[in-house]
Amino acid sequence: MENGHDLAGAKTRLLDAALGQVAFDGWSETSFRAAADEIGLTPDLARAICPRGALDLAIAYHRRGDAAMEDGLRATHLSDLRFRDRIARAVRLRLDAADREVVRRGAALFALPQNAATGAGLIWGTADAIWRALGDTCEDINWYSKRATLSAVYSTTALFWLGDESEGQAATWDFLDRRIEEVMRFETFKAQVRDNPVLGKVLAGPLRALSRVRAPAGPPWDLPGRMTNEEKA
Repeated sequence: MENGHDLAGAKTRLLDAALGQVAFDGWSETSFRAAADEIGLTPDLARAICPRGALDLAIAYHRRGDAAMEDGLRATHLSDLRFRDRIARAVRLRLDAADREVVRRGAALFALPQNAATGAGLIWGTADAIWRALGDTCEDINWYSKRATLSAVYSTTALFWLGDESEGQAATWDFLDRRIEEVMRFETFKAQVRDNPVLGKVLAGPLRALSRVRAPAGPPWDLPGRMTNEEKA
């Protein structure tokens, strides 16, 4: 394998092979070695492709789900839907494309203390992918608040979905609708606070400071914000 394209293809084949093992052995070294053996990779080459072994494959699986969700949204006519329904559609597409047992094993992996930050970053990345797919152009503090809120909605819905045995996961979609309704009520409350003449004066300083926060420049996983020129001065 001489180039990045070959390495990407090998990683895809390694992931596909691992998925047949994960239901039995989780995202483990056992699954990783078995997958490498199945596609004829030496342990050293497999480790060169995925330095962290099964963890790198679990990350790749999650991002594959994000990409499938984005493809699904591009193929969906969203203009006739309310914005809240567009968000619900995105979350449904993301979960419908996932294997529950594989996700359950991933949840156990990312619950480990050493992997918790990586797992949180993946959830943030999913929220970011949804907002970008829906055309979000925010570059201020709302960039963060939208993704933080949707991360919470998505993660709690995914956990509910893992244990949902209702027909067609109807209980999960009802749960999702309730979470989105709670977010919409909170957004309405924030607008009322911001427009209140008394509270507006009290919060003028903090709001002015928050207005200087900017969305990060760079890839979706580059999370830190950047200051305005005025704030740097």
